[in-house]
Amino acid sequence: MASGGPESDRAPGSGQEPRRPGSVRPTSRRLLVAIAVLGAAVGFTMIKAIEAGDGVAPNISWLTLVAWAFLAALLFAAARNTQQRVQVRRERVEPQRAVFLLLIGKASAFVGALCTGVYAGFALSFLGGLSASGPRNRVIMAGLAAVISVLVVTAGLLLERACRIPEDPDETA
Repeated sequence: MASGGPESDRAPGSGQEPRRPGSVRPTSRRLLVAIAVLGAAVGFTMIKAIEAGDGVAPNISWLTLVAWAFLAALLFAAARNTQQRVQVRRERVEPQRAVFLLLIGKASAFVGALCTGVYAGFALSFLGGLSASGPRNRVIMAGLAAVISVLVVTAGLLLERACRIPEDPDETA
């Protein structure tokens, strides 16, 4: 589990207590934004390269949107359940399960950020042809996929946050 409290993010040389062994830093929001920007560049470039080679750009299906929405719903449910168990009821969670949940939360945030960028890049690459129904539909589907991917990122971050070990008031000295 991640260590709790804002003081756990302080660097060892900042006059604060050093990080506890085995603790995990919260996922950096800047890193997620950088991954999304990289994904947008990849998505945009990929569509332009496919079209330059006389290929047909892939479509995003409704099944893709449903799958991403289902993943987001599962992550939100896991985050809520974990938050209730760890933060509210202060139940002990088995270490292997806690590490698994933390890993799922972090991985979902990273993959969701990358896919958000790729889908946004897809949408941007078709913006020039909005007057035709084909590109308009691709922009809409890619835009919806990007929004749902943001939900996956959000749910992953919430699951990661729910895994933080609450500060024990008896341990403060």
